Amino acid sequence: MMDLTTALDIAREALLTALLTAAPMLGVGIVVGLLISLFQTVTQLNDQTLSIAPKIVAMLTAVIFFIPWLAARVIEYAQSMLSGT
Repeated sequence: MMDLTTALDIAREALLTALLTAAPMLGVGIVVGLLISLFQTVTQLNDQTLSIAPKIVAMLTAVIFFIPWLAARVIEYAQSMLSGT
């Protein structure tokens, strides 16, 4: 039987792993979004595709770049959950 402390530790570890694996893509999206917004402000171009397309490309590139690290974190989390420690 699982007690409340163990359940909270598992939930905390799951949320931390989710945040840790999402952080690189979110960071890249934020930085690219800020750069595009700055560019649009300076040039006064207000085209939606100009702001969305580069973010998608940058985030997909970040996923490809970070996939080994992301997979290692998820495997590490799964192993710790399956081993019971």
